[in-house]
Amino acid sequence: MKTILITGASRGIGAATALLAAERGFAVAVNYNKSREDAEKVVEIIKQKGGLAKTFQADVSKEEEIVRLFGEVDAKLGNLTSLINNAGILEQQSRLENLTLQRLQRIFEANTFSAFLCCREAIKRMSPKYGGNGGTIVNVSSIASRTGAPFEYIDYAASKVAVDTLTIGLAKELADDGIRVNAVRPAFIHTDIHADGGEPNRIERIKETIPLKRGGLASEVAEAVLWLASEQSSYSTGIFIDVTGGR
Repeated sequence: MKTILITGASRGIGAATALLAAERGFAVAVNYNKSREDAEKVVEIIKQKGGLAKTFQADVSKEEEIVRLFGEVDAKLGNLTSLINNAGILEQQSRLENLTLQRLQRIFEANTFSAFLCCREAIKRMSPKYGGNGGTIVNVSSIASRTGAPFEYIDYAASKVAVDTLTIGLAKELADDGIRVNAVRPAFIHTDIHADGGEPNRIERIKETIPLKRGGLASEVAEAVLWLASEQSSYSTGIFIDVTGGR
């Protein structure tokens, strides 16, 4: 059985991806930071449907916790074959002139540094140089990396630009190792992240500017993530799937 680790999998896109991955036959490592109860609910649903999943607590903005997380997944679920870098944070909408260094550090540690370090640990398990058999990495970026998110989340957007660049560079770096690296760029998805940014009804406000005239579902993003994580996308690396309703 293939093992998939999904960071930030207790809610939203991460939870939807965990549920779909289990349906597709993966053993699922459900990572969470603070939302233990939500993570356990995801695992319980997977088990009720006959799947295999376990929860793993770790704050992936911290290097030592990332190293511990991967070690625990090794011990409890076996060889890692797919990594989904989904964990990330958003802070209150703000113009750049009001941003602090502390906020920038929080955003980049959670959204960018975590992806780099999780990729590092995944490579040490997937690459033939370390005894692995290849694998897949999918980074959950954002359409903000293309728009810049002015007046709202320039810091968040910049952190996702770095994730996009990581995706492109690492895909080429790991092609000979049999590890494919791709990304999904969602936007306007019905999750709690909008409330984190201070506007829970943001999608309702802007939906008329979306060509499909609606917000997206976490399950729709999960479909794109799992396609990239699976052998169905075996000839794709360094690519992006925008799940944005046409924006």
